[in-house]
Amino acid sequence: MTTLLLSHQICVRHEMPGSPESPARLEAIEQALQSEQFSSLQREDCPQARKDHIALAHGGDYIDAICDLTPEKGYFAIDGDTTLCPHSYEAAMKAAGGAVRAVDAVMSGEVNNAFCAVRPPGHHATKHQAMGFCLFNNAAIAALHARKQHGAERLAVIDFDVHHGNGTQDIFWDEPDMFYGSTHQMPLYPGTGAVSETGAGNIVNTPLKSGADGAKIKEAFNDRLLPALFDFSPDLIVISAGFDAHIDDPLAGLRLTTQDFRWLTLKLAEFADNHCDGRVVSLLEGGYDLRALGDCVATHVDVLLDAGL
Repeated sequence: MTTLLLSHQICVRHEMPGSPESPARLEAIEQALQSEQFSSLQREDCPQARKDHIALAHGGDYIDAICDLTPEKGYFAIDGDTTLCPHSYEAAMKAAGGAVRAVDAVMSGEVNNAFCAVRPPGHHATKHQAMGFCLFNNAAIAALHARKQHGAERLAVIDFDVHHGNGTQDIFWDEPDMFYGSTHQMPLYPGTGAVSETGAGNIVNTPLKSGADGAKIKEAFNDRLLPALFDFSPDLIVISAGFDAHIDDPLAGLRLTTQDFRWLTLKLAEFADNHCDGRVVSLLEGGYDLRALGDCVATHVDVLLDAGL
């Protein structure tokens, strides 16, 4: 088996003028994954998600609203961070479709793990609100699809984006069999992610202060997040893979290096290998310094490839 890489050209055509969440992000990733070391990747275009896939995490009225608000030309601003262009709805449906296809491939044993290089990202999208560059919550959709379609009983989303995934937390809040664990900078947008936010006992937030480095995030994983994940005992790990905690990223103040992201990926891949038959689905979230993003994704996918051999 190998690693499945899912992306789609329509995700590059989603534009938000002036935003760091730009089409150049996927172009940087595509370039980084062209080297010979990634020749064994199984590459596919994302299929389009069905509305019932999205409805696992979002209300039908919300889904219709995103479709209806997508302009035929020009742009429509949902808020100061989140804008729709004519290709946005289709891009969001392809991004979610990639998450669903990744779950199907991993849960069926077709591949060992998968990475979705998609945009718009998803972890800020709540049940009823688009925000923070996000339209549909790809990670939550992936986990809930694994439960509905494949009978997985306990699903975990691990989020190492520098921003707290308030949307995933919102969707999982009353779901004791859905685990959400996050390391993130605090205080920072969106203002959630305190240790005291525990949902149905299934939410584990480990906030970090601005300036925290790789040693601090390793401590958070080793002392809190991984033990909680062990106690939860998931059937599948979904990674909200944001790379904006990198020291070069312009949107926040954590100080991780590319090798720190290698360590995080190794830890999660090792955990999955030991506790859930290696099943990992990773989804792109943030990361806004293009050089750092390309390097970090290449490192992340390299570890997944090694785990899939």
